[in-house]
Amino acid sequence: MLDAVLPPLCLGCNEIVEAPGALCAPCWQGFSFISAPHCACCGTPFAEDLGDEALCAGCLLRRPRYRRARAALVYDDQSRRLVLPFKHGDRTDIARACGGWMARAGADLVASADLVAPVPLHWRRLLVRRYNQAALLARIVVRTAAPRHELHLAPDLLRRRRWTGSQAGLKATERRRNVREAFDIHPKWQPQVAGKTVLLVDDVLTTGATVEACTRALERAGAKGVDVLTLARVVRPAL
Repeated sequence: MLDAVLPPLCLGCNEIVEAPGALCAPCWQGFSFISAPHCACCGTPFAEDLGDEALCAGCLLRRPRYRRARAALVYDDQSRRLVLPFKHGDRTDIARACGGWMARAGADLVASADLVAPVPLHWRRLLVRRYNQAALLARIVVRTAAPRHELHLAPDLLRRRRWTGSQAGLKATERRRNVREAFDIHPKWQPQVAGKTVLLVDDVLTTGATVEACTRALERAGAKGVDVLTLARVVRPAL
């Protein structure tokens, strides 16, 4: 009866679908899901298989501080219709499906993680938005992986200790400068980070400046390794 009054809608276009959190067939075909082959480090998709250890040009030129990054989707016009309402439009219901996609896309990262931590928002941003979209995704990733892997969710492991504003519109070097020394470890988690592998969760990977700044803070606290899992990632055109 409830489905007759409030039928489940496609996350991408709001057409009626069979189950909550599903995509209709045209939307499913329109999304660019990322799978192998891809860069062994940053997860940038390759057009052809270059080998399990192959690196993209960007990682060959400048290796990121994190060990590996994976994403479920390419960030493009289609996925933007999903990400922006989730991030800015109170569509927290989107997290459940997206977190499941992420857990599958980053299965190898999840399997080796000890702690799962979201990229934090500054308290001013959190006050306006009322929720941290990365924390919602991290919770679903842990819940999805629970039957197979024992993961410890650390929702306040990292703190954004100063206001950095929006990264939108900034170049890569400007983004790195903007978030430099912007993060630290919450004191209550300090003893538990040393020697552990941390899985950082965020919504979109653009240049990687934010997750690299988080990685520095975790490395200073003694983390053995840091991997990154995001819902979507920007893919630069091949030169």
